[in-house]
Amino acid sequence: MKERELRLALVCYGGISLAIYMHGITKEVWRLARASRAFHDGAPASTGSEAVYRQMLEEIEAKAGIRLRIMPDIIAGASAGGINGIFLAQAIETGQSLDPLTDMWLDNADVDRLLDPDARPARALTKFWATPLVWMAARRPGDAIERTVAPDTREEVRHKLSRFIRSRWFEPPFGGEIFSGMLMDAFDAMAAAERGPPLLPAGHPLDLFVTVTDFEGHPQSLNLNSPAQVIETEHRLSIGFRARGRAPDGDPRAFADAAELVFAARATASFPGAFPPFTVRELDRVLKRRHRAWPTRDAFLHRALPRHAARGTAEDAVLIDGSVLANAPFAQAIGALRNRPSRREVDRRFVYIDPKPGHRSIRLNRHGDAEDAPTGADAPLPGFFRTIFGALSDIPREQPIRDNLEVIDRHSAHIRRMRRILDTLRPGMEAEVESAIGRMLFLDRPTPARLSAWRAKAQQRAAGSAGFAFPAYGHLKLSGIVEALSTLLFRLSGEDSAMMRETYRRAIWAQVRATGADQLTDHGGSASAPVTFFRTHDLAFRIRRLRFLARRLAETLERESAVEAVEVQAMHDAIYAALALYAECEDADFHGPAVIAAARQVPTDAAAALEAVAHARNLQARDDSADILLAEAFAALPKAARRTMLLAYLGFPFTDIATLPLLQGDTLDEYDPVKVDRISPEDCSAIRAGGAQATLKGIEFNNFGAFFSRAYRENDYLWGRLHGVERLLDIVNSAIPTASRLSPDRVRAYRRSAFLAILDEEESRLPHVAELIASLREEIG
Repeated sequence: MKERELRLALVCYGGISLAIYMHGITKEVWRLARASRAFHDGAPASTGSEAVYRQMLEEIEAKAGIRLRIMPDIIAGASAGGINGIFLAQAIETGQSLDPLTDMWLDNADVDRLLDPDARPARALTKFWATPLVWMAARRPGDAIERTVAPDTREEVRHKLSRFIRSRWFEPPFGGEIFSGMLMDAFDAMAAAERGPPLLPAGHPLDLFVTVTDFEGHPQSLNLNSPAQVIETEHRLSIGFRARGRAPDGDPRAFADAAELVFAARATASFPGAFPPFTVRELDRVLKRRHRAWPTRDAFLHRALPRHAARGTAEDAVLIDGSVLANAPFAQAIGALRNRPSRREVDRRFVYIDPKPGHRSIRLNRHGDAEDAPTGADAPLPGFFRTIFGALSDIPREQPIRDNLEVIDRHSAHIRRMRRILDTLRPGMEAEVESAIGRMLFLDRPTPARLSAWRAKAQQRAAGSAGFAFPAYGHLKLSGIVEALSTLLFRLSGEDSAMMRETYRRAIWAQVRATGADQLTDHGGSASAPVTFFRTHDLAFRIRRLRFLARRLAETLERESAVEAVEVQAMHDAIYAALALYAECEDADFHGPAVIAAARQVPTDAAAALEAVAHARNLQARDDSADILLAEAFAALPKAARRTMLLAYLGFPFTDIATLPLLQGDTLDEYDPVKVDRISPEDCSAIRAGGAQATLKGIEFNNFGAFFSRAYRENDYLWGRLHGVERLLDIVNSAIPTASRLSPDRVRAYRRSAFLAILDEEESRLPHVAELIASLREEIG
């Protein structure tokens, strides 16, 4: 059975109250991942849309011969999208349920609950001068509410709009501590609910990024030619979390402390004017009232606010909505593509959720009604307020993502080019390996000692055969190692200035040159100093080689029926066990107090720091352990399969010499082009055409609409699930080769089943949209 992984990098835009619609979509992503995990584990089938996803995966396996696994492993979000991304990541890594987040959005995302106590109008006469505004906005015959709101909801919306307008002006009306408390309650409810298995395989990383805007900014030093250094103010922040897919024996997998997740969620969604800016002190007050500890506080603040923490001012940082500067955080998600293991053939997708593509904020006339902006030669120039608000809000949030897509296109083109090069070079490389070691190689049973000796011969032959190309490759590899060591030691030192970073870099390079490790020649780098340095410090080469071997396994033996599955699985397990030996050296917390102490002395004693890193990693001992694992797995394979895998493993130096210069020192761990998919109301017409205008209520009142009515929230949440399942079924089907895909009729049948399953599942939870559910049943047919 051919296996394939559909890996999703999810990018969630901001959208204010459209967060509830986006939650419906992310909930379907969660349900799809749950269905996939149960399918691969052979667990009993679930109900609702999960059962439909599983039926589709089973049919794909039966008809196309492909066992597909869905893995959402990269999540990036801003503002409302950041909140949904954070909760989704928590559910994926821990196996917790997303249902408590649904309760939070439906029950608590309401103007009356979010209003700060000090902002609530105490009596009807409060701000009597605001009464005309209330009348103009909600009481004039033929007003926006009468034209757009269902009759049974109008009074609720008018009442809450009146409260909102008469609430505190010139200060944010919503309570920051109220919102932080709601987020904490939702995380606690997730932790208390029944937990399922984690949704990613053991050892597979999960990356989460949310954008935040540092309102006051923090100084950032830049190195120039003249003057030597300048200071600029940086406002962009990205708070990242990474899970390694591991947990102590017997313990459930954890993602991050709930306080850290609340920090990120509250900060990224501090919408200007609606919520007060977020500060650490706000969260400290919430935790103190709840008698709740935050044991990781200092370490987290040093990671999330490094500049502020270094100056001792983390508590003073003023953070506002992440979408002010980065509403579509593709860059962080693209960066996370590095260092991701490929267990099978990978179909990598960037899926971005845009709840209102092309939907501009509403322009109001003097009566408070929405109107289209005039166009043409006679149109007046935008006035003072429209210019200011557009510059601060609309324009940054609605910039197209063309630059991000071009980066992804270049990445995909690079991958296609590398695959063509490797396919062309492989026969010659394999011939070189056989010539260096002898054809009897594949008749001998591999042992750890033989494997080590064969590897040394192959590396020597690769270096000698490269000729003049080898010094360029060697210096590129050396540069990568030195720069990685400099970055590691600088980070461990606790320093943060750009000038000190350069000091560290120069000190490490000076030590490398002093030992002669940079004296590479066209004779294969056989001088003892370079060889010793590579053997001691070249962690990246060892990881690249094992990931390449895993890729070769997926491309060959895992697709062939001639090799027993148990032998292939043993080879697979050995590769990843060996990889884990090296990968743990990359963890930030791997290097202990001795290395940290040595790192602080790099400017005066770089040699001791390099020795401390080498001692902590002990790569030679890890090589010996890896040889034992791999030799046993190689020996268990049939001769033809063993030949394939040994040629890939021993031939990797040839591959690395050919490809690393083309990659400019970078690594491509996923060797498949990246595709981009969008989920938005405009892309979903299986039930109802017309996009957001025909389906969503949250777009009203400049996207604050769903905060004014429970019925609005139920409406948008339901449409989010329906649109999510429609697009996800399409995306899953498109992950199969064209000739093997399910027919349009079969996909329509799955859509219909999923739509009806969602309506059945949500009918009792959503009593305020009973008429909509009845109407949808008729539209679905």
